Amino acid sequence: MTQPLRSDREVMEYDVVIVGAGPAGLATAIRLKQLANETGKEVAVCILEKGSEVGAHLLSGAVFEPRALNELIPDWKDKGAPLTCEAKKDDFIFLTKSGAIKLPTPPQMKNHGNYIISLGALGRWLASQAENMGVEIFPGFAAAELLYNDHGAVIGVATGDMGINKEGKRTDMFEPGVEIHARQTVLSEGCHGSLSKEAIAKFDLRANSDPQTYGLGVKEVWEVDPAKHNKGYIQHSIGWPMDSKTYGGSWLYHMEDNLVSIGFVVGLDYQNPYLSPFEEMQRFKTHPKIKALLEGGKRIGYGARALVEGGLQSLPKLTFPGGVLTGDSAGFLNVPKIKGNHAAIKSGMIAAESIFTCLNQEDTPAQGWECAHYQTNFENSWLYDELYQVRNIRPGFHKGLLFGLIHSAFQTIGGWRLPYTLRNHADHAQLIEADKAHKIDYPKPDGKLTFDRLTSVQLSNTNHAEDQPSHLKLKDASVPIEINLPKYAEPSQRYCPAGVYEVIEQAGEKKFQINAQNCVHCKTCDIKDPSQNIVWTVPQGGGGPNYSGM
Repeated sequence: MTQPLRSDREVMEYDVVIVGAGPAGLATAIRLKQLANETGKEVAVCILEKGSEVGAHLLSGAVFEPRALNELIPDWKDKGAPLTCEAKKDDFIFLTKSGAIKLPTPPQMKNHGNYIISLGALGRWLASQAENMGVEIFPGFAAAELLYNDHGAVIGVATGDMGINKEGKRTDMFEPGVEIHARQTVLSEGCHGSLSKEAIAKFDLRANSDPQTYGLGVKEVWEVDPAKHNKGYIQHSIGWPMDSKTYGGSWLYHMEDNLVSIGFVVGLDYQNPYLSPFEEMQRFKTHPKIKALLEGGKRIGYGARALVEGGLQSLPKLTFPGGVLTGDSAGFLNVPKIKGNHAAIKSGMIAAESIFTCLNQEDTPAQGWECAHYQTNFENSWLYDELYQVRNIRPGFHKGLLFGLIHSAFQTIGGWRLPYTLRNHADHAQLIEADKAHKIDYPKPDGKLTFDRLTSVQLSNTNHAEDQPSHLKLKDASVPIEINLPKYAEPSQRYCPAGVYEVIEQAGEKKFQINAQNCVHCKTCDIKDPSQNIVWTVPQGGGGPNYSGM
């Protein structure tokens, strides 16, 4: 056994350690074990999951395209995969304030052969398949630190210490983290993961790519009147309540058991610092067409998360010394399809196949090597082709809704293959100053159709140990009040969908308050803060939302 990098920590050794038990991480683990079984090799694989259980932090719309799952586990139906609600009908509509205009459904948004699912349920099923193959999964253990050797290569991760109080001191419950040393470290943390962010910066993985751009998805699950339910029906909308300069849209997915997944996505490149994605979601539900569906129903679930929207040109280099990026950690999402789970699974499979080849080469070092042909294998895959074909659709909306729709129509309906690639920009740099923006008057919640943030967070079952350091760090504590407040009216008060950030007054002075216990781990603050002053880190293991049926 190798020596720990910190003397009070134990070391566990594996061939591959995977950070995150989402579809990308689980697919990586399953494919590694399949290859090991096919060749008679031994590959020791473990997965660290920061949620209290697999699926606790998984949130997606979600309409699932089974193409990659068909490749990974061809007999998934016989094995009881939770894909049982077939997509039946698609509608794509443009909303005005009081009306709705039906538009042609773009080819990428047609869902014949797909399934409306709970991503959490699919994650738990994939985890059971992985464990049956010998993968060790450790939920409630957050990977808090990348470990490096003397040459600067990644040699694994360390879980966070437990039993640290708010003052940063060890309590009687203190337990040091554990070092997981591995020949390869797979970062499958999801969107804007903290270790992925560190690896991208340290190894300059964006040297030849655009900045990533993101959206914030706010989701609710409703139990509706059975007379209004239409199992398998899918509706997407654009238009109201967004203005023509702001990218955004909604989904309505009729699931089983009279349940409807309803969500609203706002592009985080929005300009108005007074905009609140959460409030836009609440306002969306007051549209006559949406209100009619939800009246008489009951909201039973709430959650929020950022999603990657940059596409192919915003993908960083996928490999670094000692590890790789998969899934949303890299940015594999097809924006016009509004789907990333099939891409996450496929990226995990490609990573696994690439890593397995290197693991079994005689000249592969014990640790710290770069699996360079993962990048090549991705570029030779159907996933690359899929993302290449739609690379210009999302950035086309940077010039407004009308240009974006016309530009998209030429590509999706007209079938044009454009010879150029549009560029993306950093979301945090797009806000205009508050004195140049119009304030938005959001209606007060009625507690029946629309709700406040704190009531909503309760439905996410979010929990963090009270006496622990805040996992939301400020690089400079003076910035929120001295810079962000006068310049941007401190937008964190509005972009956070969980009421984490507040400006309060104490003894006649304005103070910036962080309610870290409310955090649903959406990462919006780390992405959108205009001063890039907020750093999202993992809390002590198991903290955060505990989503059910999301």
